[in-house]
Amino acid sequence: MTDSAAAGGAGGALEECRIDAVDVHAFEVPTDGPGGKEQDGTLEWDSTTLVLVRVHAGGRTGLGYTYGDVSVASFVTSKLAPVLRGQDVTAPPALWHSMGARIRNAGRPGVGAMAVSAVDVALWDLKARLLGLPLVHLLPAHHDRVPVYGSGGFTNYPLGRLTEQLAGWVDRGIPRVKLKTSREPGRDPERLTAVRGAIGDGPELLTDANGALTGKEALYWAHRFHDAWDVRWLEEPVSSADFAGLRLLRDRGPGRLEIAAGEYAFTPRDFVNLLEPPAVDCLQADVTRCGGITGVLEIAGLSAARHIDLSAHCAPALSAHAFCAVRRLRHLEYFHDHVRVEDLLFDGTLPPDGGAMRPDTGRPGLGLDVKWADAEPYRVHGTRPE
Repeated sequence: MTDSAAAGGAGGALEECRIDAVDVHAFEVPTDGPGGKEQDGTLEWDSTTLVLVRVHAGGRTGLGYTYGDVSVASFVTSKLAPVLRGQDVTAPPALWHSMGARIRNAGRPGVGAMAVSAVDVALWDLKARLLGLPLVHLLPAHHDRVPVYGSGGFTNYPLGRLTEQLAGWVDRGIPRVKLKTSREPGRDPERLTAVRGAIGDGPELLTDANGALTGKEALYWAHRFHDAWDVRWLEEPVSSADFAGLRLLRDRGPGRLEIAAGEYAFTPRDFVNLLEPPAVDCLQADVTRCGGITGVLEIAGLSAARHIDLSAHCAPALSAHAFCAVRRLRHLEYFHDHVRVEDLLFDGTLPPDGGAMRPDTGRPGLGLDVKWADAEPYRVHGTRPE
């Protein structure tokens, strides 16, 4: 029997559903960059790890995940699973609060927030599946689709691969693309010239320095990026913890070039710090880091109250549902690495259509199912379910 059919009368029975099990898995997928590596302005990596959490109740299973170190899996098992067992599934935000209280001394930011995020998404997915609803219909949705921008353009890509990737997204109907910059600033003019030539004058061109520059350096490159290549977005020109530097760029940069940050914000206070006084033109949030869907809902309220748009950072298969509930929605980062991993590990992922992702309303919850056989070669934590 399908989740949808079984949940036909679940409205009344939902109150009686209690969580009976939590299992955790992690999969490490090598990157496909030159020599097996990818680079941005401040980091080089050779793999991406997805930590998967499954929560079981009422004969149904909800799933959620985050991108982080395998240690997140142990954190979920030791700190969060005991909070969940025996609890009812009706109110994910209440369990979110309980998990936050439980990890106070273990550490909320970083690994703690990622663990809570994965579990929170699984709880929302579970509730939607028990009700036989697509997740987007369970949330207070303002939209039925999320515009996307193609993202990759790593600093170690040769020019041919760089232009092929970004122009390929444009050819697929995505009207905005982003490349990494500022690892070797002297190379960026050649790279930006090649990209602008490949995509044409119409598509929006976004850049991401990943915190590689100082304030004065970033101000110089902000003006040059804008004036020479019509760049309209400069993400993390300085460290996202450098609020003064971000405000310098926001206040003194080109009027049509927006400053963005927020992907490394973990708690509501982190987002308030970027908004009071404003350090960004567009705020970012990552559903796999900021406290999951419950966290996104709180941050959406902050952005709306301050009249600043919110952009989704990565994890497209989750963000396509979660960010439909964001009133001041800007767009979603359709990130090369996460697209690869999600397509590998899950059935039910959806490609962009007309420059946007539309949640599948014909499947319950997130609409995702784990492809266990395909995932097994990449396992680094947990055991395959029977």
